[in-house]
Amino acid sequence: MFAIRGVIEGFYGRPWTDAQRLELIEFVAARGMNTFVYAPKGDPLVREDWREPYLGEELTRLKRLVDQCRRHGVTFVYCLSPGLSIEYSSAADHAALTAKYDTVAALGVETFGLLLDDIPIDLQHPADRDAFTDLVEAHRSLIGTVFTHLGPTRSLIVCPTVYWGSGDEDYITRLGHGIDPRIDLFWSGRAICSATLDLADAALFARSTLRPVTYWDNYPVNDVAMGHELHIGPYQGRDRHLYRFATGVISNGMELFESSKIAFATIAEYLSAPEEYNAEESWMRALRDVVGDADLAAYALFADTVRSSCLSAEDAPALTRALDAFAYGYRFDDRHAAAAALADVAHRMQVAADHLLNGPVVNPALIAEARPWIESFGIGADALARVAELARENRLETDGPTELIGYLTALRAANRRVFGDLLDMTLAELTAPQHARHEIPAPPRLSTAKDAS
Repeated sequence: MFAIRGVIEGFYGRPWTDAQRLELIEFVAARGMNTFVYAPKGDPLVREDWREPYLGEELTRLKRLVDQCRRHGVTFVYCLSPGLSIEYSSAADHAALTAKYDTVAALGVETFGLLLDDIPIDLQHPADRDAFTDLVEAHRSLIGTVFTHLGPTRSLIVCPTVYWGSGDEDYITRLGHGIDPRIDLFWSGRAICSATLDLADAALFARSTLRPVTYWDNYPVNDVAMGHELHIGPYQGRDRHLYRFATGVISNGMELFESSKIAFATIAEYLSAPEEYNAEESWMRALRDVVGDADLAAYALFADTVRSSCLSAEDAPALTRALDAFAYGYRFDDRHAAAAALADVAHRMQVAADHLLNGPVVNPALIAEARPWIESFGIGADALARVAELARENRLETDGPTELIGYLTALRAANRRVFGDLLDMTLAELTAPQHARHEIPAPPRLSTAKDAS
Protein backbone atom coordinates (compact mmCIF):
# COMPACT_ATOMS: atom_id res chain seq x y z
CA MET A 1 0.00 0.00 0.00
CA PHE A 2 1.16 3.52 -0.76
CA ALA A 3 1.71 5.80 2.23
CA ILE A 4 0.20 8.81 0.43
CA ARG A 5 -3.09 8.13 -1.33
CA GLY A 6 -5.11 11.09 -2.43
CA VAL A 7 -6.38 13.73 -4.80
CA ILE A 8 -5.32 17.22 -5.76
CA GLU A 9 -7.43 20.10 -6.96
CA GLY A 10 -4.70 21.25 -9.30
CA PHE A 11 -6.35 21.76 -12.68
CA TYR A 12 -6.76 24.89 -14.79
CA GLY A 13 -10.34 26.13 -14.98
CA ARG A 14 -13.20 26.89 -12.63
CA PRO A 15 -12.33 25.65 -9.12
CA TRP A 16 -14.57 23.26 -7.27
CA THR A 17 -17.04 24.81 -4.85
CA ASP A 18 -16.53 24.53 -1.11
CA ALA A 19 -19.54 22.22 -0.91
CA GLN A 20 -17.96 19.94 -3.49
CA ARG A 21 -14.65 19.90 -1.65
CA LEU A 22 -16.35 18.99 1.62
CA GLU A 23 -18.21 16.18 -0.13
CA LEU A 24 -15.08 14.95 -1.88
CA ILE A 25 -13.07 14.74 1.34
CA GLU A 26 -15.73 12.42 2.77
CA PHE A 27 -15.93 10.48 -0.52
CA VAL A 28 -12.20 9.72 -0.78
CA ALA A 29 -11.83 8.98 2.93
CA ALA A 30 -14.57 6.36 2.69
CA ARG A 31 -12.57 4.66 -0.08
CA GLY A 32 -9.26 4.51 1.75
CA MET A 33 -7.59 7.71 0.56
CA ASN A 34 -5.81 9.82 3.15
CA THR A 35 -4.74 13.08 1.45
CA PHE A 36 -6.45 16.12 -0.04
CA VAL A 37 -4.16 18.67 -1.71
CA TYR A 38 -5.59 22.17 -2.04
CA ALA A 39 -3.96 23.82 -5.07
CA PRO A 40 -6.61 25.22 -7.45
CA LYS A 41 -4.97 27.10 -10.31
CA GLY A 42 -8.06 29.32 -10.47
CA ASP A 43 -7.82 30.52 -6.85
CA PRO A 44 -6.04 33.90 -6.99
CA LEU A 45 -4.85 33.61 -3.39
CA VAL A 46 -2.96 30.44 -4.29
CA ARG A 47 -1.28 31.57 -7.51
CA GLU A 48 -1.74 35.04 -8.99
CA ASP A 49 -2.17 36.90 -5.68
CA TRP A 50 -0.14 34.58 -3.48
CA ARG A 51 1.25 37.51 -1.46
CA GLU A 52 -2.23 38.61 -0.36
CA PRO A 53 -3.20 37.40 3.13
CA TYR A 54 -6.28 35.39 4.01
CA LEU A 55 -8.90 37.54 5.71
CA GLY A 56 -12.41 37.05 7.04
CA GLU A 57 -14.58 34.70 5.00
CA GLU A 58 -11.67 33.35 2.94
CA LEU A 59 -9.98 32.13 6.11
CA THR A 60 -13.26 30.73 7.44
CA ARG A 61 -13.78 28.79 4.21
CA LEU A 62 -10.33 27.28 4.46
CA LYS A 63 -10.90 26.30 8.08
CA ARG A 64 -14.04 24.38 7.13
CA LEU A 65 -11.98 22.27 4.74
CA VAL A 66 -9.26 21.68 7.32
CA ASP A 67 -11.85 20.65 9.92
CA GLN A 68 -13.56 18.29 7.45
CA CYS A 69 -10.24 16.60 6.73
CA ARG A 70 -9.56 16.22 10.42
CA ARG A 71 -12.97 14.62 11.00
CA HIS A 72 -12.34 12.03 8.30
CA GLY A 73 -8.68 11.26 8.97
CA VAL A 74 -7.45 12.99 5.81
CA THR A 75 -4.28 15.07 5.64
CA PHE A 76 -4.98 18.56 4.31
CA VAL A 77 -2.08 19.84 2.21
CA TYR A 78 -2.11 23.58 1.60
CA CYS A 79 -0.18 24.78 -1.45
CA LEU A 80 1.10 28.08 -2.77
CA SER A 81 2.27 28.71 -6.33
CA PRO A 82 4.45 31.84 -6.22
CA GLY A 83 6.69 31.07 -9.18
CA LEU A 84 5.13 33.41 -11.74
CA SER A 85 6.13 36.55 -9.86
CA ILE A 86 8.33 35.79 -6.85
CA GLU A 87 11.74 37.40 -6.57
CA TYR A 88 13.79 34.55 -5.17
CA SER A 89 16.40 36.85 -3.64
CA SER A 90 13.84 39.13 -1.96
CA ALA A 91 13.57 38.99 1.82
CA ALA A 92 10.19 40.70 1.53
CA ASP A 93 8.86 37.95 -0.75
CA HIS A 94 10.24 35.29 1.60
CA ALA A 95 8.43 36.98 4.48
CA ALA A 96 5.15 37.18 2.54
CA LEU A 97 5.37 33.51 1.59
CA THR A 98 6.16 32.19 5.04
CA ALA A 99 3.58 34.49 6.64
CA LYS A 100 0.91 32.99 4.37
CA TYR A 101 1.94 29.50 5.43
CA ASP A 102 1.89 30.58 9.09
CA THR A 103 -1.69 31.83 8.74
CA VAL A 104 -2.80 28.45 7.42
CA ALA A 105 -0.71 26.58 9.98
CA ALA A 106 -2.68 28.35 12.71
CA LEU A 107 -5.75 26.45 11.45
CA GLY A 108 -4.04 23.20 12.33
CA VAL A 109 -2.44 22.41 8.97
CA GLU A 110 0.86 20.55 9.20
CA THR A 111 1.64 19.68 5.56
CA PHE A 112 2.39 22.29 2.93
CA GLY A 113 3.11 22.39 -0.75
CA LEU A 114 5.38 24.76 -2.69
CA LEU A 115 4.40 24.50 -6.33
CA LEU A 116 6.91 25.77 -8.88
CA ASP A 117 5.34 24.20 -11.97
CA ASP A 118 4.35 25.92 -15.22
CA ILE A 119 6.63 28.92 -14.79
CA PRO A 120 9.51 30.35 -16.88
CA ILE A 121 12.64 28.21 -16.86
CA ASP A 122 14.87 31.31 -16.73
CA LEU A 123 15.24 33.77 -13.86
CA GLN A 124 13.05 36.81 -14.51
CA HIS A 125 14.23 39.45 -12.03
CA PRO A 126 17.60 41.21 -12.45
CA ALA A 127 18.31 40.81 -8.74
CA ASP A 128 17.84 37.05 -9.05
CA ARG A 129 20.17 36.84 -12.02
CA ASP A 130 22.79 38.60 -9.90
CA ALA A 131 22.19 36.36 -6.88
CA PHE A 132 21.88 32.92 -8.51
CA THR A 133 23.54 31.13 -11.39
CA ASP A 134 20.30 29.55 -12.60
CA LEU A 135 16.76 28.56 -11.63
CA VAL A 136 17.67 25.39 -9.78
CA GLU A 137 20.00 27.29 -7.46
CA ALA A 138 17.25 29.82 -6.77
CA HIS A 139 14.79 27.01 -6.08
CA ARG A 140 17.12 25.21 -3.71
CA SER A 141 17.51 28.45 -1.78
CA LEU A 142 13.78 29.15 -1.61
CA ILE A 143 12.87 25.58 -0.68
CA GLY A 144 15.48 25.59 2.08
CA THR A 145 14.14 28.85 3.47
CA VAL A 146 10.56 27.58 3.54
CA PHE A 147 11.48 24.19 5.00
CA THR A 148 13.57 25.74 7.77
CA HIS A 149 10.78 28.18 8.58
CA LEU A 150 8.14 25.47 8.81
CA GLY A 151 10.19 23.67 11.44
CA PRO A 152 10.60 20.01 12.38
CA THR A 153 6.93 19.26 13.09
CA ARG A 154 5.64 20.25 9.65
CA SER A 155 6.08 18.63 6.25
CA LEU A 156 6.83 20.11 2.84
CA ILE A 157 6.22 18.76 -0.64
CA VAL A 158 7.53 20.57 -3.71
CA CYS A 159 6.43 20.47 -7.33
CA PRO A 160 9.56 21.29 -9.36
CA THR A 161 9.57 23.28 -12.59
CA VAL A 162 10.83 20.22 -14.44
CA TYR A 163 8.19 17.81 -13.20
CA TRP A 164 8.13 15.20 -15.94
CA GLY A 165 10.67 13.23 -17.97
CA SER A 166 13.03 10.34 -17.42
CA GLY A 167 13.78 11.36 -13.82
CA ASP A 168 17.49 12.02 -14.14
CA GLU A 169 17.43 15.43 -15.85
CA ASP A 170 20.00 17.97 -14.69
CA TYR A 171 17.45 20.23 -12.99
CA ILE A 172 15.71 17.53 -10.97
CA THR A 173 18.96 15.77 -10.05
CA ARG A 174 20.62 18.95 -8.82
CA LEU A 175 17.46 19.98 -7.01
CA GLY A 176 17.21 16.64 -5.23
CA HIS A 177 20.86 16.75 -4.19
CA GLY A 178 20.51 20.30 -2.90
CA ILE A 179 17.48 20.04 -0.59
CA ASP A 180 16.75 18.19 2.62
CA PRO A 181 15.91 14.51 1.96
CA ARG A 182 12.81 14.85 4.17
CA ILE A 183 11.19 17.07 1.53
CA ASP A 184 8.96 15.17 -0.90
CA LEU A 185 9.01 15.90 -4.62
CA PHE A 186 6.07 15.66 -7.02
CA TRP A 187 6.66 14.03 -10.40
CA SER A 188 4.16 13.24 -13.17
CA GLY A 189 6.13 10.51 -14.93
CA ARG A 190 7.51 10.27 -18.44
CA ALA A 191 5.06 12.90 -19.70
CA ILE A 192 2.84 15.61 -18.30
CA CYS A 193 0.03 13.07 -18.69
CA SER A 194 1.77 9.71 -18.56
CA ALA A 195 0.44 6.58 -20.24
CA THR A 196 2.41 4.42 -17.80
CA LEU A 197 4.14 4.74 -14.45
CA ASP A 198 6.67 1.95 -14.16
CA LEU A 199 9.02 0.64 -11.54
CA ALA A 200 12.24 1.31 -13.44
CA ASP A 201 11.44 5.00 -13.86
CA ALA A 202 10.47 5.30 -10.19
CA ALA A 203 13.76 3.69 -9.18
CA LEU A 204 15.74 6.04 -11.43
CA PHE A 205 13.98 9.06 -9.93
CA ALA A 206 14.76 7.81 -6.41
CA ARG A 207 18.46 7.34 -7.25
CA SER A 208 18.67 10.73 -8.97
CA THR A 209 16.89 12.79 -6.30
CA LEU A 210 17.82 10.81 -3.16
CA ARG A 211 14.18 10.23 -2.20
CA PRO A 212 11.22 8.12 -3.34
CA VAL A 213 8.91 9.75 -5.84
CA THR A 214 5.51 11.15 -5.02
CA TYR A 215 3.46 11.01 -8.20
CA TRP A 216 1.25 13.90 -9.21
CA ASP A 217 -0.74 11.77 -11.64
CA ASN A 218 -2.48 13.88 -14.27
CA TYR A 219 -5.51 11.65 -14.57
CA PRO A 220 -8.46 12.19 -14.81
CA VAL A 221 -7.69 15.91 -15.40
CA ASN A 222 -8.89 17.14 -18.81
CA ASP A 223 -7.92 20.81 -18.79
CA VAL A 224 -6.35 23.00 -21.50
CA ALA A 225 -6.08 21.05 -24.81
CA MET A 226 -7.95 18.04 -23.40
CA GLY A 227 -11.20 19.87 -22.75
CA HIS A 228 -13.05 17.94 -25.47
CA GLU A 229 -12.28 14.63 -23.72
CA LEU A 230 -14.18 13.11 -20.81
CA HIS A 231 -11.82 11.06 -18.69
CA ILE A 232 -14.00 8.43 -17.06
CA GLY A 233 -12.17 5.29 -18.21
CA PRO A 234 -10.41 2.74 -16.00
CA TYR A 235 -7.18 3.60 -14.19
CA GLN A 236 -4.46 1.52 -15.81
CA GLY A 237 -0.83 1.43 -16.86
CA ARG A 238 0.49 1.78 -13.31
CA ASP A 239 2.98 -0.86 -12.16
CA ARG A 240 1.59 -3.13 -9.46
CA HIS A 241 4.88 -2.81 -7.55
CA LEU A 242 5.20 0.96 -7.91
CA TYR A 243 4.87 1.45 -4.14
CA ARG A 244 8.38 0.03 -3.68
CA PHE A 245 9.93 3.25 -4.99
CA ALA A 246 7.03 5.69 -4.57
CA THR A 247 5.78 7.37 -1.44
CA GLY A 248 2.37 7.77 -3.01
CA VAL A 249 0.12 8.93 -5.79
CA ILE A 250 -1.98 12.08 -5.88
CA SER A 251 -4.62 12.15 -8.61
CA ASN A 252 -5.38 15.46 -10.34
CA GLY A 253 -9.11 15.82 -10.91
CA MET A 254 -11.22 17.38 -13.62
CA GLU A 255 -13.22 20.57 -13.30
CA LEU A 256 -16.10 18.11 -13.82
CA PHE A 257 -16.49 17.19 -10.17
CA GLU A 258 -18.98 14.32 -10.31
CA SER A 259 -17.27 12.72 -13.29
CA SER A 260 -13.93 12.84 -11.48
CA LYS A 261 -15.34 10.56 -8.78
CA ILE A 262 -15.35 7.61 -11.20
CA ALA A 263 -11.59 7.81 -11.63
CA PHE A 264 -11.02 8.59 -7.95
CA ALA A 265 -12.94 5.49 -6.89
CA THR A 266 -10.92 3.15 -9.09
CA ILE A 267 -7.64 4.91 -8.25
CA ALA A 268 -8.41 4.43 -4.56
CA GLU A 269 -8.66 0.68 -5.13
CA TYR A 270 -5.31 0.59 -6.92
CA LEU A 271 -3.57 2.59 -4.20
CA SER A 272 -4.95 0.39 -1.41
CA ALA A 273 -4.05 -2.94 -3.06
CA PRO A 274 -1.90 -2.43 -6.16
CA GLU A 275 -0.78 -6.04 -6.49
CA GLU A 276 -4.37 -7.36 -6.59
CA TYR A 277 -5.80 -4.52 -8.68
CA ASN A 278 -7.82 -5.36 -11.81
CA ALA A 279 -8.56 -2.26 -13.86
CA GLU A 280 -11.74 -3.39 -15.64
CA GLU A 281 -13.32 -4.95 -12.57
CA SER A 282 -12.48 -1.91 -10.46
CA TRP A 283 -13.90 0.37 -13.15
CA MET A 284 -17.24 -1.40 -13.14
CA ARG A 285 -17.41 -1.12 -9.35
CA ALA A 286 -16.58 2.58 -9.63
CA LEU A 287 -19.30 3.14 -12.22
CA ARG A 288 -21.86 1.41 -10.01
CA ASP A 289 -20.62 3.43 -7.04
CA VAL A 290 -21.00 6.83 -8.73
CA VAL A 291 -23.70 6.23 -11.33
CA GLY A 292 -26.07 3.98 -9.39
CA ASP A 293 -27.55 0.61 -10.29
CA ALA A 294 -30.61 2.01 -12.06
CA ASP A 295 -28.52 3.86 -14.65
CA LEU A 296 -25.47 1.60 -14.75
CA ALA A 297 -26.25 -0.30 -17.96
CA ALA A 298 -26.96 2.87 -19.95
CA TYR A 299 -24.01 4.81 -18.57
CA ALA A 300 -21.57 1.89 -19.00
CA LEU A 301 -22.55 1.60 -22.67
CA PHE A 302 -21.85 5.33 -23.07
CA ALA A 303 -18.64 5.20 -21.02
CA ASP A 304 -17.20 2.47 -23.24
CA THR A 305 -17.22 4.98 -26.13
CA VAL A 306 -15.30 7.70 -24.26
CA ARG A 307 -12.23 5.83 -23.10
CA SER A 308 -9.85 8.18 -24.92
CA SER A 309 -7.17 9.55 -22.61
CA CYS A 310 -3.46 9.37 -22.01
CA LEU A 311 -4.07 6.03 -20.30
CA SER A 312 -5.99 4.30 -23.05
CA ALA A 313 -4.96 2.98 -26.45
CA GLU A 314 -8.57 1.98 -27.03
CA ASP A 315 -11.31 4.40 -28.01
CA ALA A 316 -14.53 2.39 -28.23
CA PRO A 317 -13.62 -1.32 -28.08
CA ALA A 318 -17.15 -2.76 -28.21
CA LEU A 319 -18.15 -0.59 -31.16
CA THR A 320 -14.90 -1.42 -32.94
CA ARG A 321 -15.73 -5.11 -32.76
CA ALA A 322 -19.27 -4.42 -33.96
CA LEU A 323 -18.09 -2.39 -36.97
CA ASP A 324 -15.46 -5.00 -37.80
CA ALA A 325 -18.17 -7.66 -37.88
CA PHE A 326 -20.46 -5.42 -39.93
CA ALA A 327 -17.78 -4.63 -42.51
CA TYR A 328 -16.91 -8.28 -42.98
CA GLY A 329 -20.52 -9.41 -43.14
CA TYR A 330 -21.50 -6.67 -45.55
CA ARG A 331 -18.61 -7.30 -47.92
CA PHE A 332 -18.18 -11.05 -47.79
CA ASP A 333 -21.16 -12.73 -46.12
CA ASP A 334 -24.83 -11.96 -45.41
CA ARG A 335 -25.53 -8.25 -45.86
CA HIS A 336 -28.93 -8.39 -44.22
CA ALA A 337 -27.62 -10.23 -41.17
CA ALA A 338 -24.75 -7.74 -40.87
CA ALA A 339 -27.18 -4.83 -41.10
CA ALA A 340 -29.47 -6.39 -38.48
CA ALA A 341 -26.60 -6.90 -36.04
CA LEU A 342 -25.45 -3.29 -36.43
CA ALA A 343 -29.03 -2.07 -36.05
CA ASP A 344 -29.24 -3.89 -32.72
CA VAL A 345 -26.04 -2.22 -31.50
CA ALA A 346 -27.33 1.19 -32.61
CA HIS A 347 -30.72 0.64 -30.98
CA ARG A 348 -29.16 -0.20 -27.61
CA MET A 349 -27.07 2.96 -27.83
CA GLN A 350 -30.13 5.03 -28.75
CA VAL A 351 -32.05 3.66 -25.78
CA ALA A 352 -29.10 4.35 -23.47
CA ALA A 353 -28.71 7.93 -24.72
CA ASP A 354 -32.43 8.60 -24.37
CA HIS A 355 -32.46 7.22 -20.83
CA LEU A 356 -29.51 9.32 -19.73
CA LEU A 357 -30.69 12.52 -21.42
CA ASN A 358 -34.43 12.34 -20.74
CA GLY A 359 -35.20 9.83 -18.04
CA PRO A 360 -34.97 10.24 -14.27
CA VAL A 361 -31.47 9.37 -13.11
CA VAL A 362 -29.86 8.65 -9.75
CA ASN A 363 -27.05 11.21 -10.13
CA PRO A 364 -28.39 14.13 -12.19
CA ALA A 365 -25.28 16.25 -11.54
CA LEU A 366 -23.12 13.58 -13.18
CA ILE A 367 -25.35 13.47 -16.25
CA ALA A 368 -25.48 17.27 -16.48
CA GLU A 369 -21.68 17.43 -16.59
CA ALA A 370 -21.47 14.77 -19.28
CA ARG A 371 -24.46 16.00 -21.32
CA PRO A 372 -22.43 17.35 -24.29
CA TRP A 373 -20.68 13.97 -24.63
CA ILE A 374 -23.91 12.01 -24.16
CA GLU A 375 -25.57 14.13 -26.85
CA SER A 376 -22.75 13.26 -29.25
CA PHE A 377 -23.16 9.62 -28.22
CA GLY A 378 -26.82 9.90 -29.19
CA ILE A 379 -25.98 11.46 -32.57
CA GLY A 380 -23.52 8.65 -33.19
CA ALA A 381 -26.13 6.05 -32.29
CA ASP A 382 -28.55 7.62 -34.77
CA ALA A 383 -25.84 7.62 -37.43
CA LEU A 384 -25.16 3.92 -36.88
CA ALA A 385 -28.88 3.17 -37.08
CA ARG A 386 -29.03 4.99 -40.41
CA VAL A 387 -26.00 3.09 -41.72
CA ALA A 388 -27.70 -0.18 -40.80
CA GLU A 389 -30.95 0.90 -42.48
CA LEU A 390 -29.21 1.93 -45.69
CA ALA A 391 -27.26 -1.33 -45.69
CA ARG A 392 -30.45 -3.36 -45.21
CA GLU A 393 -32.04 -1.54 -48.15
CA ASN A 394 -28.90 -1.96 -50.32
CA ARG A 395 -28.57 1.84 -50.58
CA LEU A 396 -25.42 2.40 -48.56
CA GLU A 397 -23.14 2.97 -51.54
CA THR A 398 -25.60 5.05 -53.54
CA ASP A 399 -27.29 7.14 -50.84
CA GLY A 400 -24.77 7.01 -47.99
CA PRO A 401 -22.87 10.16 -49.03
CA THR A 402 -25.98 12.35 -48.86
CA GLU A 403 -27.84 10.51 -46.06
CA LEU A 404 -24.94 10.38 -43.56
CA ILE A 405 -23.16 13.69 -44.05
CA GLY A 406 -25.44 15.48 -41.58
CA TYR A 407 -24.41 13.16 -38.76
CA LEU A 408 -20.73 13.64 -39.51
CA THR A 409 -21.16 17.41 -39.62
CA ALA A 410 -23.05 17.43 -36.31
CA LEU A 411 -20.46 15.29 -34.55
CA ARG A 412 -17.60 17.48 -35.73
CA ALA A 413 -19.46 20.66 -34.76
CA ALA A 414 -20.07 19.31 -31.25
CA ASN A 415 -16.30 18.70 -30.85
CA ARG A 416 -16.60 16.13 -28.09
CA ARG A 417 -14.35 13.09 -28.23
CA VAL A 418 -16.84 10.24 -28.30
CA PHE A 419 -16.07 7.02 -30.22
CA GLY A 420 -12.50 8.31 -30.54
CA ASP A 421 -11.62 8.56 -34.24
CA LEU A 422 -13.55 5.41 -35.08
CA LEU A 423 -16.97 6.77 -36.04
CA ASP A 424 -15.60 9.95 -37.60
CA MET A 425 -13.35 7.98 -39.94
CA THR A 426 -16.09 5.47 -40.75
CA LEU A 427 -18.62 8.19 -41.64
CA ALA A 428 -15.96 10.12 -43.57
CA GLU A 429 -15.33 7.03 -45.70
CA LEU A 430 -19.03 6.45 -46.24
CA THR A 431 -19.74 10.05 -47.22
CA ALA A 432 -16.77 10.54 -49.53
CA PRO A 433 -17.99 11.22 -53.10
CA GLN A 434 -15.91 8.42 -54.56
CA HIS A 435 -17.46 5.97 -52.10
CA ALA A 436 -20.46 5.48 -54.43
CA ARG A 437 -18.15 3.73 -56.87
CA HIS A 438 -16.58 1.27 -54.39
CA GLU A 439 -17.41 -1.48 -51.96
CA ILE A 440 -17.86 -0.44 -48.33
CA PRO A 441 -14.41 -0.21 -46.75
CA ALA A 442 -13.49 -2.02 -43.58
CA PRO A 443 -13.69 0.37 -40.60
CA PRO A 444 -10.37 1.69 -39.32
CA ARG A 445 -8.71 -0.36 -36.64
CA LEU A 446 -8.19 1.41 -33.33
CA SER A 447 -4.41 1.34 -33.70
CA THR A 448 -4.70 3.06 -37.06
CA ALA A 449 -7.08 5.64 -35.67
CA LYS A 450 -4.77 6.47 -32.79
CA ASP A 451 -1.73 6.67 -35.04
CA ALA A 452 -3.54 9.12 -37.32
CA SER A 453 -4.68 11.39 -34.49
